[in-house]
Amino acid sequence: MALRDRVPALLALAIPVLAGALYMALAGAPAHYALTNLGALVLACLWILAGRGPHTSLSRHLMTGILLFTLLAALAISPPAISVTGDRVLRWFPLGPLSLHTGMLVAPALCVLAARHSTLAAPILLAAIVCVWLQPDAATGFALTFAAVGLHHVTRDWKVGLVAIAGFFASINMALRGELPPQPFVERVLVEAASINIAAALALGLALAAAFALLLFAIPFDRAKRFALAGLLFGFAVLSLMSNYPTPLIGYGASPILGFGLALGLHRIPKR
Repeated sequence: MALRDRVPALLALAIPVLAGALYMALAGAPAHYALTNLGALVLACLWILAGRGPHTSLSRHLMTGILLFTLLAALAISPPAISVTGDRVLRWFPLGPLSLHTGMLVAPALCVLAARHSTLAAPILLAAIVCVWLQPDAATGFALTFAAVGLHHVTRDWKVGLVAIAGFFASINMALRGELPPQPFVERVLVEAASINIAAALALGLALAAAFALLLFAIPFDRAKRFALAGLLFGFAVLSLMSNYPTPLIGYGASPILGFGLALGLHRIPKR
């Protein structure tokens, strides 16, 4: 694939991440916030430029299994947190000084893998929703629900439609159990920015909207993968506006940058 074909994928990450890093630097966030995001952006862009998707059925199934296992592994190794309702929340994968949000890390690639296989799309998405229900993580639940909506819009697969319905109700249950106190520059970034400077909030919103548009219309994927990824980003972004959940790409956190970067680097997966 020519470099020019990968430019939309690079821009889909670079525009919001750079906008978010600039906002964090100007708004007084700890210096390592912007540096962490920029480092993750470099790694993600390198993968988009040089990554190779799994080409065999066995390797695709293996990758899907590893990603789902990562969601489940958080139940055993995540640093525990207590939600505002008193429930235990286990949704992070510790990696050195970082705690990676497992949902944002693996959901994008799972959506790409689901979208490329019509038979397994619904089971993959349903398994992912069950995994995040156990954590619980309403943001990833709603994001996967919107990914299923996007995929159903293209494929008209009734099984994916049922997953979207199930995901919606499961996500409501997760939202009732898993909300955590807000963290500055991580959750509700657009709301936080609007309270400081409305122009900054508009700029961040436009950067996130640009990423959504590039995912939906410009990246070098077929329609099913584009709509699934765009739906996923939309779900993450909407819930971050509604409640205390991480804002993807423009807020502090390497996980969504690495996660969408991983997914966008799987552009060589053949569709069956």
